[in-house]
Amino acid sequence: MKKGILLHEASDDVGVAALDIKAGEEIQAVTLDGEPVAVVKVIEDIPLGHKVAMRDLASGKHIREYGRAIGYAYTDIKLGQHVHVHNIKSLRWAASKSKVLEA
Repeated sequence: MKKGILLHEASDDVGVAALDIKAGEEIQAVTLDGEPVAVVKVIEDIPLGHKVAMRDLASGKHIREYGRAIGYAYTDIKLGQHVHVHNIKSLRWAASKSKVLEA
């Protein structure tokens, strides 16, 4: 199994593509320490350095990376989907402070 998704924390909602990944590929996700986390079937092309959803994420849900909330889902996001500016909003730049304060 090809390793190609890196997670900062095993519980993160997103991992980072360590290579260009094509839709339909099954890729092993590992922590930075090399511990296996999950095998993810990618459902759309994901460029090197971009985020991959590690689970289904409902619209409005906070998204965790680095073990902390980094943004919220702007639309529903499916396991294996590309996560980027088209479907996530940064908490740093959230227009509504209520989004920052949500649990």
